[in-house]
Amino acid sequence: MTESINGVPDAGGPITGAQYEIAAGPYRAVVTEAGAGLRELTCEGRPLVLSHGADEPVPVALGQVLVPWPNRIDRGRYAYGGRIHQLDLSEPKNDCAIHGLVRHATWTEADRERDRVRMRHRLMGHAGYPYRLDLEVAYALDAERGLTVTVSARNTGTRTAPYGHGAHPYLTVDEPIDDCTVTVTADRWLPVDDRMIPSGPPEDVAGTPYDLRDGRKLGGQSIDNAFTGLRRDADGRAWIRLTGGGRTTALWVDAAHPWLEVYTADQAPGDRRRRGLGAEPMTCPPNAFATGIDVIDLEPGAHAGGSWGIMSE
Repeated sequence: MTESINGVPDAGGPITGAQYEIAAGPYRAVVTEAGAGLRELTCEGRPLVLSHGADEPVPVALGQVLVPWPNRIDRGRYAYGGRIHQLDLSEPKNDCAIHGLVRHATWTEADRERDRVRMRHRLMGHAGYPYRLDLEVAYALDAERGLTVTVSARNTGTRTAPYGHGAHPYLTVDEPIDDCTVTVTADRWLPVDDRMIPSGPPEDVAGTPYDLRDGRKLGGQSIDNAFTGLRRDADGRAWIRLTGGGRTTALWVDAAHPWLEVYTADQAPGDRRRRGLGAEPMTCPPNAFATGIDVIDLEPGAHAGGSWGIMSE
């Protein structure tokens, strides 16, 4: 028997919910009802991001949307609006709150065409985040330019809310990343402690293993750090490129994203380990709610947003 929740029939299905497939030219993508995540992205049938099964728990945050903060908050504790807030510790191993509140939530299809889908979610107050946001994530494919993702948030509550967003795609050329060249157009990198919390201000990449501005073979280097001081092209975009096997997969971010997290997938399970490069657009750095760095003060009725994308070059 088909059951109904809030008047919407549900005949059952995979644990990531409905699968929204879009396509344009050689590109194809699949977006999930759970978390509005990017489950697949291919060009001419070849993967541009690490994917997961529709009925598989999402490993290592593959393709997830990170709202209202990306990365970690130390001990889940921060001060804002004259109050101390305590978030649930969603990463007990490091005693942190990680990657926001919506990556496993149910999102609703707002509209869809062959080459695009727009997803919506209303974030109500949570423990440690007593604010209300209306969220949208739009995925659009273009036969020449690949994928563009646009994230937007509007404060529909009664008080100013701290806000940031990010995303968690893993770029791939379907080769081990040790054999690939990585390019990150960033002048500074952010050191972290053994709990992955920033241990000081950003440092110049010059003369360090984190200088990837001109492209360098990754080898066995492990990276799980944020980069900033992004160098931008004439269109205002900063880039991460992964090149190997005669292919390049590239991610760009607009000016709303002054931070990029780079992660070499060392903790990815099974055959995904070091097969993709976490290339994460972020509007603010790790632990931003605690430090206040680049946190957006989203007033009632106000809007924040930004775009990023992935293409095959």
